[in-house]
Amino acid sequence: MKAALYARVSTHDQQTLQLQIKTMQEYIQKRGWETVLCIEDTASGVSDRKKRERILVAARKRQVDVIVVWKLDRWGRSLVDLMNSLQELTALRVGFVSITEAIDLTTPSGRALAGMLAVFAEFERDMLRERVKAGIAHARAQGKPHGRPRSAALKAKQVKALFAQGYSKSKIAQELGIGRTSVRRLINEGTD
Repeated sequence: MKAALYARVSTHDQQTLQLQIKTMQEYIQKRGWETVLCIEDTASGVSDRKKRERILVAARKRQVDVIVVWKLDRWGRSLVDLMNSLQELTALRVGFVSITEAIDLTTPSGRALAGMLAVFAEFERDMLRERVKAGIAHARAQGKPHGRPRSAALKAKQVKALFAQGYSKSKIAQELGIGRTSVRRLINEGTD
């Protein structure tokens, strides 16, 4: 099998990068796999990871059969990101191995685990959605406003006055610190 290695540290001063690479290479050698891509990345958990994307592109092009990481948190930026990427890899029939957590999606039991993780992630999203809906309903029942504040609507008189003075919609938006779409909407209110 053709393997891609992904090693990441959050900052340049961390010393585990070579440890990650060495551990993954030993694992791949024991499995009899071939390393075709090895990415070393220095990026924080929330930053855009262009180097990681190179591995996903290789997976989409069927240039790799399995992706190997030292630890799950080295691969995923968040639980949602992790689950989305694992689901994509599963759909592409590309394996995924996390050495530290002993997760191996190249095996039937590993793929079953990935399915269960996906179910729990979907359950978590559904529960969050239900809590948000319940919170909105409660706020509305209490008579509290919901959504973005009507900041642009509070400036309707100013918008119309500036427009009457010959200001452009862009200039009005800039002067009042609101969006041009809001300016257009406020000018068109009452003229429809």
